[in-house]
Amino acid sequence: MTDLETYFHANQGRLIHKWMHFFDVYDKHFNRYRGKDVVILEIGVYHGGSLQMWKNYFGGKARIYGVDINPRCKELEEENISIHIGSQSDRAFLRKLKKELPPIDILIDDGGHTMQQQIVTFEELYSAVKPDGVYLCEDLHTSYWLQYGGGDRRPGTFIEYSKRMIDKLNAWHSEESSLKVDDFTRSAGSLHFYDSILVIEKKVAAPPEHRKTGTPSFQDPPTRHRGPWGKLKLGSLRAVNKVLRGLGMPSIIWR
Repeated sequence: MTDLETYFHANQGRLIHKWMHFFDVYDKHFNRYRGKDVVILEIGVYHGGSLQMWKNYFGGKARIYGVDINPRCKELEEENISIHIGSQSDRAFLRKLKKELPPIDILIDDGGHTMQQQIVTFEELYSAVKPDGVYLCEDLHTSYWLQYGGGDRRPGTFIEYSKRMIDKLNAWHSEESSLKVDDFTRSAGSLHFYDSILVIEKKVAAPPEHRKTGTPSFQDPPTRHRGPWGKLKLGSLRAVNKVLRGLGMPSIIWR
């Protein structure tokens, strides 16, 4: 059992509401920040219990910020915990918040859980997280709940939105104009999908490179795409597969 889960079960402070399998995920991605001068932003204050939990977990050097639309949450401020009142779907509010806060080490989106709220928060605040920081969005099961705008493979859900991040992470290898290297490609080190959670570990990324070491065991067959004829075949293959993709048909491999 992690220290976070131990704290949760012994909690007699403010109310906390968490899925039990979340604690292992938190500890896996947050543990390295314990005892350090760390900046935490949690979207969604609720009754303030999780803010107290983070304060206990990260230690006295942590600066913890909360965001909630409920004005009463401002009453829950205490030493090292500051609370801002506003809507996470309000881009103007989030941009103002980004200017007011120091660079963020860990951002936890545990807010209203609607598709618009999760997407807008990511688009406005992902860049506010430090280049080696962590962005965590939880309760992604709402992407499957109709009352939140979700549904299985429904366009516009955060789950479908985040699937595109997998493509962007691998955009270095794309041969098509529809998938180009962008700021996300250059800043995301890894994506970690769990039940109802997405964790993005940020890392400044350079174009990947591959190398060979050691002695060959046998001679490799000649590369067929070299020379004018090979380049023509390769170009034709790409053109054919582009048309097949547009028609929604399987690709072909020509070797």
